[in-house]
Order: sequence, then structure tokens, then C-alpha cells
Amino acid sequence: MLWSFQGIKAQNTSKMENQIEIQAITDAIENYYFKGIYEGDELLLGSIFQPGTFLFGDINGQPYFKTVDLYLDGVKNRQSPKDSGKPFKGEILHISVVNSIAVAELNVKMYDFNYRDFLSFHKINGKWLIVNKMLTDTNK
Repeated sequence: MLWSFQGIKAQNTSKMENQIEIQAITDAIENYYFKGIYEGDELLLGSIFQPGTFLFGDINGQPYFKTVDLYLDGVKNRQSPKDSGKPFKGEILHISVVNSIAVAELNVKMYDFNYRDFLSFHKINGKWLIVNKMLTDTNK
């Protein structure tokens, strides 16, 4: 079935606008996501997630599913990578943006894990927010 919407146009972005959006997402990842995880700051980290977001994946070969609230509670109640003294490295591998949606592929090394994260973003009220997180531990 083909859907048609008369008079409605999708948002188009130029290459220059796309670079601006990629930079905005990069800043959000570095200043809220990586920093929030590293410092164990659930309020900072939580500010980049859309309420109601789900997290899916696997850790140590076991299925992983949490709501963002459960995830942030875990961040709040564990020893932060900063306080543990163990190495932490967050790396942005790729960001793709199409209009008001985006996907970022990240590598996050912390504790004894080497996570590959896929974060889905949606630009809501002018702010890029994570609306879905998928992760796996690539060490296993």
C-alpha cells in the first residue's frame, strides 16, 4: 500500500545544516552521555534521554532490557568509572542524521567491558534526545 499525504512536506536539511546537527549530537554525547556515565551523574545523563526510553541488548551473553529509569538508578547506585580509577574511554564511531532523526554508533570502554552502543536520537523541541539505546559487550 502506498501512502500519500497531500500538502505535507518532510523536513529537508542541506549538507551544511546536516553538519550542524551532527555537531550538536556530538556535543550532546560528549557533554551529557559520556560525562554522565563517567562521573556517575544520573541527572546529567538522564537529561539527554527522552522519558520512557527503553534499553535493549546483551551483556556477558545474557539478554539485557531496562527502562531508562532503571538504568539511571543503576548509574546512580554503582561506583562511577571516575571513582573506580579504572580506565574509561568513550568514542563516537559514526553519526547519521536524516531530518529530525539520527543514529550514533559508539564504543564505550569501562570497567571490564567494551560496549558497542547504538543510540537513536530524535530532535524534540529543538533538542536532540536519545529515544532508544541498544548495546552489546564486544569482549565476549
